[in-house]
Amino acid sequence: MSKISDIMIESLQTQLKTALVLTPDSEGYEASLVRWSETGIKPAGVVVQAVDSADISTALLWAQKHGLDVAVKGGGHSTAGTSSSDGGLVIDLSRMKNVKVDPMAKTVNAQGGATWKEVDEAGAAYGLATVGGTVNHTGIGGLTLGGGYGWLSGQYGLTIDNLLSARVVLADGSLVTASASEHPELFWGLRGAGYNFGVVVDFTYQAYDQAELVFSGILAFTSERLEQVFEQLNAILAIPDSRSGAMCIFAQAPDGSGPMIIVICFYNGATEEGEKRFSGLIHLRPILNTLGMIPYSIVNTLQNPQATYGARKSFKGIFYEPPVDLKFARTVFEDFMAKIQDEPDLMQSAIILEFIDMRKICETPVSATAFASRNFTQNGIIYLRWTDESKDLEHRTWAREIQAKWKTKLDTRVIGQKREGEVPQYINYAERKSFPLLYV
Repeated sequence: MSKISDIMIESLQTQLKTALVLTPDSEGYEASLVRWSETGIKPAGVVVQAVDSADISTALLWAQKHGLDVAVKGGGHSTAGTSSSDGGLVIDLSRMKNVKVDPMAKTVNAQGGATWKEVDEAGAAYGLATVGGTVNHTGIGGLTLGGGYGWLSGQYGLTIDNLLSARVVLADGSLVTASASEHPELFWGLRGAGYNFGVVVDFTYQAYDQAELVFSGILAFTSERLEQVFEQLNAILAIPDSRSGAMCIFAQAPDGSGPMIIVICFYNGATEEGEKRFSGLIHLRPILNTLGMIPYSIVNTLQNPQATYGARKSFKGIFYEPPVDLKFARTVFEDFMAKIQDEPDLMQSAIILEFIDMRKICETPVSATAFASRNFTQNGIIYLRWTDESKDLEHRTWAREIQAKWKTKLDTRVIGQKREGEVPQYINYAERKSFPLLYV
């Protein structure tokens, strides 16, 4: 890769119209490098903070002319650093966050640098919502292009199932609209495998009528309740309801008092319906119960206190075939908590398991989009957080070991089904690469 000279920077600046150009000597350069995880930070050679597609096109062509690495920064949540470049060009979309709502057509158009906070709040002003991420400071771009699970997926499918169109700057600098009727092959690829096809400058989503208030909140249990909690979550999932969802989180109590099992509950309906849906969990007498009617946009902030900026982070996807095996869950929980006790720097880490109705997601044929994992397997994630850079390899290796245990468990259950002559309901177990609701 070429080194960026002053002459090259001058050439770029003369071609750009409205973009802000930041180099290592510029005020604001260091702030532009900040990412959600410190593992994602790299020293860019130049950062172009564009406000329109024309300057994005110019920057892409300039980078190609000089043989430079290119990265696109939307929300900046990648723990692997894919939104950063070591010495290359970063096209930073953080100044492109406008969101427009068409209440008559029930659509939301959002620029590529927007987060789900802007989308949620803009939709709520018109009594509308679309399928978006469950941590509202996540960028819309990464989650959408990867598939996108959200609390409304049970009713409306994945985020990509509600993507109507996208405007994309391609590698040759051209701006095209991808939709079912325009550039349909590009549209197919964008929905599930869209990270490297171009720079998406805006997305248009289908939105739906959404009551301001929904039944949601947090339940917290001490560790001895683990088996009972999972019995109830298994029972809830066995009787699917498209308006319902839950997350179960293994974590330390915020005050450091000990291991906790946290359940985030969601029901897109009234209090009576929600309480009935989660009555089994409520009757377990949680030590914390915040369930009640809250704005839908607030539901997507419930994980924000755990998902703050800073520190070093690693994600590893895990997948399970319901129902959750209680003995296996206990073993994973105990091993995870023992490790955190031995490594206090990992104290803010967690394992998250999702319980959502997959029926609507599976209605879309696998061949309809580039998202290959439409099945009834449930998502989970190993979320590690630490501060010591020298521990990066050690902690990531440990996360892969946990991940391998879940894969072995899943594979064993599938093989067991086949031996018993059953027809498996699920597909693509080993190949599944998509991230769950929370992260993209």
